[in-house]
Amino acid sequence: MLVPLSIALIGQKFMGRAHSNAWRQVARFFDVPFEPILHTVAGRDARELEAFAERWGWARATCDWQEIALDESIALVDIGTPNHVHAEQAIAMLEAGKHVACEKPLAGTLSDARAMRDAAKRAKKAKTFVWFNYRRCPAVALAQRLVAEGRIGRLYHVRAHYLQEWGAPSTPFSWRYSKKVAGSGAHGDLNAHIVDMARFVSGDEIAEIHGAVAPTFVKERVDAGTKKKAKCDVDDAVLFLASFVGGAVASFEASRLAAGHQNDNFLELNGSKGSLRFSFEDMNLLHFLDATGDARTAGWTRIMCTKGGAHPYAANWWPDAHVLGYEHGFTNMAADILRVLGKQAPEAPLPDFEDAYQTQRVLEAALVSARERCAIKLSEVK
Repeated sequence: MLVPLSIALIGQKFMGRAHSNAWRQVARFFDVPFEPILHTVAGRDARELEAFAERWGWARATCDWQEIALDESIALVDIGTPNHVHAEQAIAMLEAGKHVACEKPLAGTLSDARAMRDAAKRAKKAKTFVWFNYRRCPAVALAQRLVAEGRIGRLYHVRAHYLQEWGAPSTPFSWRYSKKVAGSGAHGDLNAHIVDMARFVSGDEIAEIHGAVAPTFVKERVDAGTKKKAKCDVDDAVLFLASFVGGAVASFEASRLAAGHQNDNFLELNGSKGSLRFSFEDMNLLHFLDATGDARTAGWTRIMCTKGGAHPYAANWWPDAHVLGYEHGFTNMAADILRVLGKQAPEAPLPDFEDAYQTQRVLEAALVSARERCAIKLSEVK
């Protein structure tokens, strides 16, 4: 019999759906030490919230998220709200002694992220987690293991891009286009993922941003509610060059205006012994090049990362090559969260608030570099 663990969710939109599905599915597919109990969901729209709670199986709904902090029966709080409220909500839950899983980026600003990191340090018994869910793709987790084993040797190059097309000028205004709410645009939304993924897979830290650009192409959008034009003051794209502590050089590119790219999350690493390549639009595949073999037969190996017992997470799902999808990354992460709370080892390393703060420092350094038109050492970004 599994030990029950009561969970609360703050936020009922896109991420609320993804997280709710993960908590409902995880104990069905994984041997975890706890049974997630969907206790309370909090959101702003009472009518939408009641329907959401009924559809996804939450026992209770409230428009006052602060009630969750006062409920001693709730052990874990899952935050899936806009970036500008992450700090207030996470810190309140940590001070109430609750474990916290927060959506990425950790916060809208570096100062908020720092405050969250510091609150997590003070809450010694509480665990923190951040939903960098692409780490949970079997192919990405395998790439991290291969690099750690030395299979690509000394790292020379990291190139990453995350390109989407949904931010065309016809796209209505939303909170994602407001700096006050989102903190940044494509940068915090997309570069956050690939910076985390590059740090995770390489096992190295970024030392310096050498240059960056952060244009806003669409200055105004029509608000779907008011039908009036609203100012857009976040980046539509951010590109930057960087170097790692170990000497590797890197390029990062994020855009929400890249026509033809729907969810093109891409990472490639080149080293002295080989290379690795991953693209989320083919998320079950990892491409590996062994540069130490016979030159006559050298070339990229296409690895279908779905073999149970060989690839991370694969044994918990379907037969070989019965492929996984976007939602499985969230369920895989939910399993790892429950394992850690049960004092077990996760399948792949989990990012906590300290880890996510390091990614936030890189994001901040890139924005400063774009604004000041100069190189920025990470040692200067505290």
